[in-house]
Amino acid sequence: MKGRYLFTSESVGNGHPDKVCDQISDAVLDTVLRDDPMGRVACETFCSMGQVIVGGEITTTTYVDVHKVVRKVLLDIGYNHPKYGFDANTCSILNAINKQSPDIAQGVDTGGAGDQGIMFGYACDETVELMPLPIVLAHRLVQRVEEVRKNGTLKYLGPDCKSQVTVEYENDKPLRVDAVVLACQHTEEILDKTGKRITEKAKKQIIDTVAKPIIGKLIDKNTKFYVNETGKFVVGGPQSDTGVTGRKIIVDTYGGVVPHGGGAFSGKDPTKVDRSAAYMGRYICKNIVSAGLANKCLMQVGYAIGYPQPVSIMVDTYGTGRVSDEKLIQLIRKHFDLSPKGIIKTLNLRRPIYLETASYGHFGRNGFPWEETDKAQILKKETKTT
Repeated sequence: MKGRYLFTSESVGNGHPDKVCDQISDAVLDTVLRDDPMGRVACETFCSMGQVIVGGEITTTTYVDVHKVVRKVLLDIGYNHPKYGFDANTCSILNAINKQSPDIAQGVDTGGAGDQGIMFGYACDETVELMPLPIVLAHRLVQRVEEVRKNGTLKYLGPDCKSQVTVEYENDKPLRVDAVVLACQHTEEILDKTGKRITEKAKKQIIDTVAKPIIGKLIDKNTKFYVNETGKFVVGGPQSDTGVTGRKIIVDTYGGVVPHGGGAFSGKDPTKVDRSAAYMGRYICKNIVSAGLANKCLMQVGYAIGYPQPVSIMVDTYGTGRVSDEKLIQLIRKHFDLSPKGIIKTLNLRRPIYLETASYGHFGRNGFPWEETDKAQILKKETKTT
């Protein structure tokens, strides 16, 4: 985009009700895959005041102690005391899991996609993670909130939090951070005498301890900080808002910079292309950008339920490509197997690796196979010889 403009992305912490549900769903998935790599899982979770409901379709040869899984996730997050409005030790848990529909299974068993749908992958060179800067900073902020809460630096913080970052760009290059928004759950000890607002001292502590170390040199004299702008955030987590698996798909991906196909990730085994094809799209785009073939790359892939190959592939490098988009599609078809089985094999997805994805974004963090750039040199070499 030409000229100066502002772009905003948000993230939420691992104690946000929707992220609580994502983590429970992925913890159930990991529990299945640990003993049964071929298990089929489509697990969704709902949480509200004092209760968690785990449902969906699971077909497996192993046993999942759903109550144990749920309570461990909640305790790890930090919902371990009634003062946070939600307590892992006392909340009620309802298990409403069924088996996968045989009508779907007969198409997946032969190697077909687990559903129809469109998935997107993306990468850009504006950060070392090859991710858009606003979502990278938004994730780092809520990670920092969790860090200072758990290490005792800011003991009054609770598990629930949200962040938002507005970056100013010029001709697609990030210049500065214009605004930082933080909403952090806290105990009553930092309220002022009215009991309606946190003290200015606490607000400054949060800015100095959380925001400034993360935003760093991108702060200037005009950068604005907004902390708990309603005044206070004592009532948080599932006590204040219901949570549902899959409701933070833009937080999970690229912060709204590019389209999203609509399918959520958490709680789904890799035969579900909603998840695995989105991971493959990220892998492909990251290798293209890492190879220097484009400054940014968007990929769309479409599937039909039960069919083993994508029905469409689209690539858009926004005019930054060193080769044509059509040539990139040819390279993708040659070097990447986009069948569900091929994706699972390439990225080694039948492993219990998914709980870690359920907080702070699925993309832009090391340790996941779709973040590898092992095909970059192959793509680079091939474009030089054609």
